[in-house]
Amino acid sequence: MVVVLPPDLVGQGATLVGATTRPCVVVAGGERRQDSVRSGLTALPAGPEVVLVHDAARPFADRALIDRVIDATEKTGAAVPAVAVRDTVKRVDLARRVVAATIPREEIWLAQTPQGFRRPVLTAALAAGTPDGQATDEAMLAEQLGQAVSVVPGDDRNLKVTTPEDLDAARRQLGLGPRVGSGYDLHRLVEGRPLVLAGVLVPFGKGPFGHSDGDVLSHALIDAILGAAGAGDIGRHFPDTDAQWKGAAGLALLARAVEIVRGLGWTVSGTDVTVILERPKLAPFIDEMRRRLARVLGVNIDAVSVKGKTNEGVDAVGRGEAIAAHAVAVLVAGGRG
Repeated sequence: MVVVLPPDLVGQGATLVGATTRPCVVVAGGERRQDSVRSGLTALPAGPEVVLVHDAARPFADRALIDRVIDATEKTGAAVPAVAVRDTVKRVDLARRVVAATIPREEIWLAQTPQGFRRPVLTAALAAGTPDGQATDEAMLAEQLGQAVSVVPGDDRNLKVTTPEDLDAARRQLGLGPRVGSGYDLHRLVEGRPLVLAGVLVPFGKGPFGHSDGDVLSHALIDAILGAAGAGDIGRHFPDTDAQWKGAAGLALLARAVEIVRGLGWTVSGTDVTVILERPKLAPFIDEMRRRLARVLGVNIDAVSVKGKTNEGVDAVGRGEAIAAHAVAVLVAGGRG
């Protein structure tokens, strides 16, 4: 196996590739695709007669697909996996932006990798190249030499990761979402502290005692978001032993939690928070809380729910001595790692 990398990444090749069950060589690629493939072929030891060229951007090629390509290559000298298009195909006059022709879709197939070649076929194809040096795959080079290239059934799951949307689809295919996390927070209420929930100041004679601003709504939601991503909890990222978080606004910490999970490849899809407080009534402030949360989370306001409940006079919350919040967050694959 030969892995072709950009020259500046070759030194990290062993780490990037990881453990392999077969011998693996890492080499530097070139300016063009055909240069990179030639570099890889040159590094391949003598012996193998069938060579597969595969795009690392297609992480879902399975054993059955590879076997189909090998079998066809042994018979005809070259083979590509491909899937038939399902939509009507139009040839477009780009200068005028009008349809030039409708192409019979049964004739149109979308090529994938790995593409297989007998070694002499690939060697000759790379040596010939193209006049402009812009071959989009190796089968194109072989075709120009008159080599018959067999087509075998590809796989719709064998997607190529090119755009951020492709990356999101790949994460979903790997089972990376949705994820659900729950969070909880409770603070004692004391005189002389402001009552802040989701950054909204609620007029009251008491407020939560805590190292930061005691915003139980934001804190519970932070735990839910971090938990859904398997990223620990609020105490791990914002410990009350760290002076930098003293008096920190809950919404600011929430924004940082959103950045953390995005860095891990996750995006917040929706949230639901219940604040438990005997008094005052929170109804007049709920909509503003939702607006502020939606802005920080990067979601539409209809994906954010905030509810206020009492504890019916039961325990410390019911006696007005404390405030609590429960939160649920749903994450979907789609952060930018």
